[in-house]
Amino acid sequence: MLADDAVVIREGLARLLRDHDVEVIGQAGTADELMPMVAADPPDVVVLDIKMPPTYRDEGLAAAHEIHRLYPDVGTLVLSQYVDVDYALTLLTGASGRVGYLLKDRIADVADFIAALRRIANGGTVIEPSLVTELLSATSARDPMAALTPREREVLALVAQGRTDRGISKELFITQKTVEAHIRSIFSKLDLPVDSSENRRVHAVLAFLQFKEGAPRPLQKG
Repeated sequence: MLADDAVVIREGLARLLRDHDVEVIGQAGTADELMPMVAADPPDVVVLDIKMPPTYRDEGLAAAHEIHRLYPDVGTLVLSQYVDVDYALTLLTGASGRVGYLLKDRIADVADFIAALRRIANGGTVIEPSLVTELLSATSARDPMAALTPREREVLALVAQGRTDRGISKELFITQKTVEAHIRSIFSKLDLPVDSSENRRVHAVLAFLQFKEGAPRPLQKG
């Protein structure tokens, strides 16, 4: 399902998805329109704008939280015009998977966008790469992140995006054993638990990044 108040964007995205064998079973212009549709016929994934009527603040974000609360098997991919750290961490922290946050510009890379949808539908997490880069670069001399090597930062950024060890290996042209060694070192330096579950690894990283950035803003109601 798609939710965006801009009909042109919504219809364009629907056509793109259909052209790539992704069935679009419903469209909505507001969060209030979306929720009954999800209740009547829960989709695999809902793609929704972060800001929708009536206030254009965080209606999409609030709808994503409500969908996860009521329909945990439904994934949500929230799209934004620009990176907002607080909103992204509010959405992602504490989620148990089936969630994503991307810039709208990512739609232009159709293959990656479809891959992101499928990852969310399969229980994974997708995080805007530029958000991860921004957070990882915002270190200070006393920050434990400063202990990471440049290669470990690259690996951590890919872990935070939800990549598997195999995916990281292919991206960085290193062996999976090397990836595993980097991850053990990263989690040791950051005092984070090493876990075989990709989702838990992602959210351990998110928890650390949230601590680094401070608590996210509460959701605006409107």
